[in-house]
Amino acid sequence: MHTNPHTTLITPVAPVATRTHGGRAKCLQRLVRLDLPVPRTVALSFEAVQRIARGDMPDIDAVVSCFDPDALLCVRPSSEDPDWGGPGAVLNVGMNDARYVDLSDTLGQNASSALYLRFVQAYAVHVARLDPDVFDGVTEDGPQGLKQTLQAYEDETEEPFPQDPAAQLAAVLRSMARTWNSTSARLLRQAKGAPADAGLGLVVQQMIPGLGQGECGSGVLQLVNTDTGHPQITGRYLSQSQGRDALGAGVEALYLEKDPRGPALEDVAPEAFAALKTHAALMRRRLREEMQVEFVIENGAIHILDGVRVPRSSRAAVRIAVRLAEDGIITPQEAVMRVEPKALNELLHRQVDPRAPRDVLGSGMAASPGAATGRIVFSAAEAQASAARREPCVLVRRETAPEDIRGMHAAVAVLTERGGMTSHAAVIGRGLGLPCVVGATSMRFHLRREQLVAADGRVMSAGDLITVDGTSGQILAGEPPMLEAALDDAFHKLMGWADAARDIGIRANADTPADAKTARNFDAQGIGLCRTEHMFFDPVRLTVMREMIFAEGSQDRAAVLERLLPMQRADFIQLFRIMEGQPVCIRLFDPPLHEFLPTTRSGQRELAEALNIPVSQVTRRVEEMAEYNPMLGLRGVRLGVTLPEIYDMQARAIFEATLEASREGEAVVPEIMIPLVSARREVELVKARIDAVAAAVRTERGRAFDYRLGVMVETPRAALRSDEIAPHVSFLSFGTNDLTQMTYGLSRDDAGRFMSAYVQQGVFPEDPFHTLDIDGVGELLKLGAERGRSARPKVTLSICGEHGANPESIAFCREAGFDYVSCSPFRVPVARLAAAQLAIAHKMSNPADYKGPDVAPA
Repeated sequence: MHTNPHTTLITPVAPVATRTHGGRAKCLQRLVRLDLPVPRTVALSFEAVQRIARGDMPDIDAVVSCFDPDALLCVRPSSEDPDWGGPGAVLNVGMNDARYVDLSDTLGQNASSALYLRFVQAYAVHVARLDPDVFDGVTEDGPQGLKQTLQAYEDETEEPFPQDPAAQLAAVLRSMARTWNSTSARLLRQAKGAPADAGLGLVVQQMIPGLGQGECGSGVLQLVNTDTGHPQITGRYLSQSQGRDALGAGVEALYLEKDPRGPALEDVAPEAFAALKTHAALMRRRLREEMQVEFVIENGAIHILDGVRVPRSSRAAVRIAVRLAEDGIITPQEAVMRVEPKALNELLHRQVDPRAPRDVLGSGMAASPGAATGRIVFSAAEAQASAARREPCVLVRRETAPEDIRGMHAAVAVLTERGGMTSHAAVIGRGLGLPCVVGATSMRFHLRREQLVAADGRVMSAGDLITVDGTSGQILAGEPPMLEAALDDAFHKLMGWADAARDIGIRANADTPADAKTARNFDAQGIGLCRTEHMFFDPVRLTVMREMIFAEGSQDRAAVLERLLPMQRADFIQLFRIMEGQPVCIRLFDPPLHEFLPTTRSGQRELAEALNIPVSQVTRRVEEMAEYNPMLGLRGVRLGVTLPEIYDMQARAIFEATLEASREGEAVVPEIMIPLVSARREVELVKARIDAVAAAVRTERGRAFDYRLGVMVETPRAALRSDEIAPHVSFLSFGTNDLTQMTYGLSRDDAGRFMSAYVQQGVFPEDPFHTLDIDGVGELLKLGAERGRSARPKVTLSICGEHGANPESIAFCREAGFDYVSCSPFRVPVARLAAAQLAIAHKMSNPADYKGPDVAPA
């Protein structure tokens, strides 16, 4: 049998591989190699199962001949990845009237009836495709219940239950093969990441009944806690049972270890329990993984039916990987490779307990991970008032704007009707580590009535308690149980190993001292983007900014900005001191000025009173500054050229803060970034003024300092003409948010309205604001990098958009020769881990560079 590559008896040397026979078949072979008590098993390859689906059956008699003549069989799926699922297992194949009589003599009539009954019902539902309610009329247990079940089968199919074991096996194999190829099964596994042509293997294993005389039963055991990853023997055992019956809801299963709460396997079968622990420890050491052992006991003797990777939470995945490395079972590099970067989000933020019931009101885009519960408020002012009362609140807006920043700081979560993954709420939410759901179009937002209408019609009003789950994108009623963030010793050790392996820098986008502290806590290598405009929405500063907007000329503007200078200087001193000599890249003022003006009549009246000018003058100024397309209007470097006093003030604040912060620690070398550049002359004009300010500060203070000037490449023209720009700057930082907008001619704030339809219909493979468009935007990045370095070989290259933490973006940046990526502070650990995995994978693909072990189990 083992010479047939498609239908193979599993032996230590049989030609069985995961890519041809599936993970379960390969794992069983490894258990056989460890000389564990595994029942006799035959593996059918992907090719064999495909042939069965087409009606080309293997030699069933040859398969049956591999087992004892009277053996019962079990058929289980064996896909390449267990997460892809597969048809359910069918137990007790071969059970018929004759075997029922024989087993009644050896096991007892009730046990024999249970074996036969289980097989008939499974065969009826999965093979004969009968509805389970066919057996609703079965009211008895034991022999009488079996008789009723067989009669119900015969009445429904108009034929007696098949008695030939070979025919039974053939029908089960055919049914499982065709189930795998069904449209619904294919769509389900594709949703889990399986390729459309993913193969299925099947394993046929001799049954150990788990029923009968002496201590018999089945169960599962593992050596770690699924939720925490800490060492703990967990699992269940059920006497007189088969398969995974012990895990069923409501069954009175035994504990494994001695337990004051009730009887345990260790009490009733101590020798079997000791052997089971030994087998599990051997599997952990030799398979180099925490394994869940499926076992059966027959009259006190242990049999190992299967071994699967222990299911685990994200926090458990980290601890398991670290413990395996600490025990010398795997290398630190392999531990790094075993944790999914995105899974770290669950460690960095509070999460809704996955075991908790969910009362879902609606859903949207999961824009910023984590979960928080609070009372609904509909304005930034209400959020601040709620925070002052120490009452957690959820800020609900149609969409957020810069003036909502203080409200977002005060809220525990944000929910918006509009927006996408790079909308204002999403970007700021990720920066603050604030749970955020955007584009919640399944709900209706009535802001004037201060009501939210759920998808099912329920009305939630201001003050009602809701939970925003930014990890799943769901909005929940009430306050479900939460799991706290878990940045423990295992997390820090794993991240230390990751940092030792990666070969690209990771910085954070940080706008406030709180952001900077978060970046430091997550070991960012500096600040790659500090957006200074967010500093101006403080009420005191906002009034000064508005005065500057209404100033009549350059001297008046400079005089007003003089009042902002000490505030900006204090901001930068604090940032520099928090970062302790690490680089801080400060983007000069970027947004259009009209964003600082009130849009409501009441707000305009308040401003007129504050500035002691007529309301008509305020209204006229607001109308004058209105733009048809503000994102492409008077903003960024265009402000620096036409209203240079703003950049002059910011440059002076940066340089004076540099000197002050350098007094107490390492010398600070600030990086100043000019936004929205599209032409060399813009850089020349701004650079000349900044250099002049630097010279003036050096003269006034009598002290020297260094700084680096760069540009934020956000326009396609800047990327294409980077060879003209690079000679004038020290770095080019590609802002992929705006660069994606301008490349596509697509507003990131409005794209959420139709993006899902575009992705579903194949217009875009993914949302380009969420996943970097390698073909289009990536081409501009490559051209910009190549042309910039051709003119200035040592120019520093980076990206600082929301794509910065995505593994795909980091892979692209590594290949293109970028020096670092910058992302939201709470995504820094994700980026560090992803970068390390890319570096390790590169070394593994180049064996001469790789010093790690053979990853195949012994």
